[in-house]
Amino acid sequence: MGDQAGVEQGAVRTAEFFAGIGLVRAALEPLGFQVVWANDIERAKRDVYAANHDAREFHLGDIRNVTSRQLPAGLELATSSFPCVDLSLAGNRRGLLGEQSGMFWEFARILDELGAGRPRVVLLENVIGFASSHGGKDLVAALAELARFGYSCDVFTIDARHFVPQSRPRMFLVGVRGQLPAGALSGLPPASDVRPEWVRRIYAKHQDLRLHYLPMAALPNDSPELSAVLERLAADDHRWWDDDRVSAFQASLSPGQAARVEALQTAPATSWRAAYRRTRNGIARWEVRRDSIGGCLRTTGGGSSRQALVQLGSGRLRVRWMTPLEYARLMGAGSYRVCAATPNQALFGFGDAVVVDVIRWIGEQYLLPVLRVSRAVVAA
Repeated sequence: MGDQAGVEQGAVRTAEFFAGIGLVRAALEPLGFQVVWANDIERAKRDVYAANHDAREFHLGDIRNVTSRQLPAGLELATSSFPCVDLSLAGNRRGLLGEQSGMFWEFARILDELGAGRPRVVLLENVIGFASSHGGKDLVAALAELARFGYSCDVFTIDARHFVPQSRPRMFLVGVRGQLPAGALSGLPPASDVRPEWVRRIYAKHQDLRLHYLPMAALPNDSPELSAVLERLAADDHRWWDDDRVSAFQASLSPGQAARVEALQTAPATSWRAAYRRTRNGIARWEVRRDSIGGCLRTTGGGSSRQALVQLGSGRLRVRWMTPLEYARLMGAGSYRVCAATPNQALFGFGDAVVVDVIRWIGEQYLLPVLRVSRAVVAA
């Protein structure tokens, strides 16, 4: 394994698997992490990554062709946001046997190959459907594999709505090799916003696995509303839907949805709502969220994957698709440069990414304390 020139002294050497457009890097680098190796298979995502980061360490290609010899030495952290398609409740539920979510095993293979050179900490991120995939067997298999490599794992969940106006619950695994950080505990964790009952059941049911938990601060509860991330378009902007399309939108609403929209439309104050399509009994309908945040952004491709924005109030009803800039802001990356060839490519990159604010919070609350302690122990 070769080293890499230009690594900042004292930086936490990080490898970013399934890097996408680089939002893990955007979250962690301000905290003192330095990505010295990254990989993804999608060229369009790599192009956005390169527009925002130095991409010399980005290896474009299939992870199945990656070997440990390609990674630089001295890694301290490896992150893995492996594909969620086969784990998602909206997906095919093939789990870790699926062609895409099964890429977890390729990440595990590389950890296996690294041997004594494995990073001190690994951070895995995926949908909460990972916990229930194949009756929980997929999660147990992943935890057991990480334990085989010497990692004790902590399991927790964070909904991005604590940081940004988007409902985006995700599951995280932090694996730690060697001495556990100060304050780490074993047994059943107390109920909290990061470890609700479904997470506690994992601990209660699998005490035979190498599990620990690290107390963390309460999640913030002062995130902005959808109106704070909007791109303000002129009334005559072509992206607003025309009357016929808005009428079709209204006609697709269920009676309950129509009543909700009418109440907001006739109210004196302006309100903004996210809308998405659902297929019920073979019929595609638009649904408007009750609250003033966005639904979970997804990779674009049809159905409910792309969200619309609805402006209501003072007798007015206007509708348009959310823009790439709004997607970026909902992912905590409003300053990100988007160079995708089409709006759909940009939406795909953000819908398939992590929320910057969430990963940065994990970096501050968990990753830095663990890695700083391990360095202090080595120095002593």
